[in-house]
Amino acid sequence: MQYVVHRPRVGVFIDTQNLYHSARDLMERTVNFETILKSATEDRELVHAISYTVERENEATARPFIYKLSTLGFKVRRMNLTLHHVTDGGKAIYEGNWDMGIVADMVRLMDHLDIVVLGSGDGDFTDIVEVLQERGKRVEVIAFREHTAQKLVDAADRFTHLPDIDGGLMPARQTRAATPKTED
Repeated sequence: MQYVVHRPRVGVFIDTQNLYHSARDLMERTVNFETILKSATEDRELVHAISYTVERENEATARPFIYKLSTLGFKVRRMNLTLHHVTDGGKAIYEGNWDMGIVADMVRLMDHLDIVVLGSGDGDFTDIVEVLQERGKRVEVIAFREHTAQKLVDAADRFTHLPDIDGGLMPARQTRAATPKTED
């Protein structure tokens, strides 16, 4: 009798702006998304890797970054910032949030995955983490500890502090033209 060894099937869901802004704000660095993907998929079968980006309309500076993500193997989902409102002081407030899109993709793909890797520290994802676990999925979170909600750390089967991944961060000036510029 011959046994087939099944490598765990993994899906990687990266909240790009969340990781980018944390790296910039905390460490004046940028995220090496290639290293993050390799770390998340080590010894596993990659089923899907999706990166969620938010950009200003017609923002040419984001194109090299988005191209780079796609060449690394990410499906890039893009959203334009939308004007939410203008304050009394005349400051425009923009909105662009992928939380529901990330959750919808996790639900769509969960039957094809054994492990879900979330690249975000946003505590809003805690409920979907618990739902996935109830369905027998292992959920791992990669993010910056300082910008990760404690309830998300507690819920995850494994939490990895992104700076602990060897090569996970690069000096910001190395990729200045190839990083997302928008705030979410």
